[in-house]
Amino acid sequence: MDGLRDVPAHTSPGCEDCLRAGGTWVHLRACLTCGHVGCCDSSPGQHAYRHARDNSAHHIARSLRPGEDWAWCYTDEVFLRPA
Repeated sequence: MDGLRDVPAHTSPGCEDCLRAGGTWVHLRACLTCGHVGCCDSSPGQHAYRHARDNSAHHIARSLRPGEDWAWCYTDEVFLRPA
């Protein structure tokens, strides 16, 4: 897919938006377009979803949980797994 990049497993100490606001998160997701690290939909802020919604073409994020190698497409609402 054009515009996607490989995001290292530990690019941020936490959700960038929660860290600025003093919030908490459950799990982290990294945007595969720009690398923004946001919190998952189970987190109070749902910042990964908000980032995808507010930024055109930033609709795929990967899990940053150790041992997980999947991504999520917010547009199509599907899991993506490596081939």
